[in-house]
Amino acid sequence: MKRLAGKVAWVTGAGSGIGEAGALALAEEGATVILTGRRKEPLDAVAARIAKDGGKARVHAGDMSRSEDAVRIMEAIEKEFGRLDILVNNAGSNIPDRSWKRLTPAGVDELISANLSSAFHGSIAALPIMRKQKDGVIINVASIAGKVVSTQPGVGYIAAKHGVVALSHSINMEECRNGIRCTALSPGEVATPIIAKRPVPVSDEDKARMLQSADLGDLIRYIACLPPHVCLNDVLITPTWNRAYISAQDQGF
Repeated sequence: MKRLAGKVAWVTGAGSGIGEAGALALAEEGATVILTGRRKEPLDAVAARIAKDGGKARVHAGDMSRSEDAVRIMEAIEKEFGRLDILVNNAGSNIPDRSWKRLTPAGVDELISANLSSAFHGSIAALPIMRKQKDGVIINVASIAGKVVSTQPGVGYIAAKHGVVALSHSINMEECRNGIRCTALSPGEVATPIIAKRPVPVSDEDKARMLQSADLGDLIRYIACLPPHVCLNDVLITPTWNRAYISAQDQGF
């Protein structure tokens, strides 16, 4: 029997990259997956892949930086299924103009809304039904940028992802009595479409050495399948070929 049979999972940012891989892995394990993202077409494509493999998915497009969208989608989930077992807060993005000398107030608003507010909105929407169930798993996709301050990811992205990590731990502090577990999942470099927004292009050779979306999909599946008495609070996962370490060695550090 599939380990997540009968479970309902909500994955945001599900149209590509880590979100897509997580949705596919959860569906493969038997969960019914609700797919959310700003663009409906990629979500429909992911749903079709899930259906082709015998899985179950629903598409609910929306912008998780808008609290009203999160509430609307959660209401639809509760109405159809009456439960939510797994939430993967994966929605996020970055911008090219990310250094202090190029950052604008509009850029800050975009980064905080996309990366931090979206995780808040998803969690606030999902927690009431999880409290009633006395059970639930929340996986917040943060970043190594939420643990280590460096120049490359940009100050806004770093600040937002630090917030996601703190948000995750605070859920465990308050909701452990309700059987709710939250994981801050912090990957290093992953070869996803968001890399195209980097100011310095990344070579195909370097992308091949990075973590792949499927690696994170497998990890999301693992976390979701842990028994209810286990809370995996924090996970840092990086490529073996860590470009930050390699760069430091090349500079003689």
